[in-house]
Amino acid sequence: MANWIETLTGSLEQKRQYKQYQARVEALPEPYHAAAKALQRYFVYFGGPIDGETTVTMMGDFVDLWEQAAADRTPLRAIVGDDPVEFAETFVRAYSGRQWIDKERARLAKAIDEAERGQRP
Repeated sequence: MANWIETLTGSLEQKRQYKQYQARVEALPEPYHAAAKALQRYFVYFGGPIDGETTVTMMGDFVDLWEQAAADRTPLRAIVGDDPVEFAETFVRAYSGRQWIDKERARLAKAIDEAERGQRP
């Protein structure tokens, strides 16, 4: 039964791990909690990896980073630098795997190819 469900919904183990990572983020003290939540929100809009294994690995590393920073009382800017957007995008790009935007990139390229074919006399 579990194999059938996982075929439709993805790995149940990965979902369990992801929920554990989310609970660890929620347990972070301020200001690390607020920063981590803001970065997670950006990851969603930026279009991080879509395969479960890569996402779980990325989230594990992400929460480890923030827990260590909180334990060491590392200043936020020492972690994210002057440009938090660059930090977020570099962090996500460090993890291989397919991204949400890949589908749209392929769709755009195909649409332009088809438009070009229709333009030829």
